[in-house]
Amino acid sequence: MPVLKTPSGNPNGPAQYKQSSRKGKKSWRKNVDVTDVEKGLDELNDEIILHGGKIGEKASEDLFAIDVKGDSNITKKLPKALTKKLKADEIIAARSAVPAVSLRKRPGDKTTDGVLPVKRQRTQYVTQKELVRLRKVADGHHETTVTVTDATYDVWDAPDPQREVTEKLPFLPKVEKAKAPNTLRQQPISLSANGKPVPAVPKPSGGYSYNPEFNDYRDRLEEVSNQVVEAEKKRLAELEAERLRQIAAAKSAAEAEAAEARKDLSEWEEESAWEGIESGGEELVAGAISKKKKERKTQAQRNKIKRRKEAERLAKHEAAMKKKRQQLEKISELAEEVYQKEKAMEVAKIEMSDDSEGDDEVLRRRQLGKFRLPEKDLEIVLPDELEESLRRLKPEGNLLKDRFRNMLVRGKLESRRKIPFRKQAKGKITEKWSYKDFVLD
Repeated sequence: MPVLKTPSGNPNGPAQYKQSSRKGKKSWRKNVDVTDVEKGLDELNDEIILHGGKIGEKASEDLFAIDVKGDSNITKKLPKALTKKLKADEIIAARSAVPAVSLRKRPGDKTTDGVLPVKRQRTQYVTQKELVRLRKVADGHHETTVTVTDATYDVWDAPDPQREVTEKLPFLPKVEKAKAPNTLRQQPISLSANGKPVPAVPKPSGGYSYNPEFNDYRDRLEEVSNQVVEAEKKRLAELEAERLRQIAAAKSAAEAEAAEARKDLSEWEEESAWEGIESGGEELVAGAISKKKKERKTQAQRNKIKRRKEAERLAKHEAAMKKKRQQLEKISELAEEVYQKEKAMEVAKIEMSDDSEGDDEVLRRRQLGKFRLPEKDLEIVLPDELEESLRRLKPEGNLLKDRFRNMLVRGKLESRRKIPFRKQAKGKITEKWSYKDFVLD
């Protein structure tokens, strides 16, 4: 029910505002007429006292009550002309105890529906046509055979607009869809050292628990500590090798500079020594340095070269035969080596066939792609950081980084390096000489 509010505002019509002079004492603030405001405040106080608050702000449920039963005395107060029923209503309301006459036609004894009875067929009789068909089926000749063919399109898929365009415009070339590569149907190559597939979510051991047992946690801590120590030793060794390489490079550069200085000094001394005699002895030097003419080889020289080539050929042949004899002598060793390789392959197949899983920490030496896989984070908590309650356990690690490395180890993705700036084609800006293209009339 809507809230009923008393009409507010001035009941009189609009009038022009009249502003009297404000120069006298009557226009001062202390002489302003506030009787309307005081009257309104008094009425508000009366409403608060009588009704417990302002009437305009109260809900309709607090001010009114809905009568759902009605008043029984109202019908008694109404005139009889309104309560008297019509004659037509009285006739309609009257009902007879005798049932009404049925309008359906009553069928007689000789009345039929006009449909002749169907003759009953003999069930034990086989027609000649059916007999011929059965004989053909027995001989293997089927008249109708159902061939199951795969659908060339998806029945539940939306209609292909390209197919409709091709049917309407058959002269247009067909758009070939991109074919998936053959490697997409192959199984991914696991990067674990034993070659076994790595599960998407490996099952952790007891040392990974937030409240592990003492033995499991001690073994896990020793293993991680050894790995960290080995990594630190390797890093220090690389730093030492880099330092030695820089020292050697600096030493070689100093020696090269010293040799260059000595060379420059010797050239300067030679030039100073030859300055006085160059002008007079040029002809003598030119005559002394003369090119040696090519002479025709003699028969003895040709025979000597021929004998030397024949000796080289015989030496090479002897070396090849000696190597062949050594291989024949080592044929038993080669057979044993082949046997050991085959045995190792069989053992590897047996190990691959068991139900054990691959390890994502120990990876194989040859990996996919040019870049190495990112190192796995240390998943261990120090002894002073262990918590007895799961509620006080602090979340660590990066789930996105963990999932990405797991997909790399399983062979789903290839290790790549982010290229922030790709190479772009260099453009050359030139000014067109169109203003020079003019014709003289």
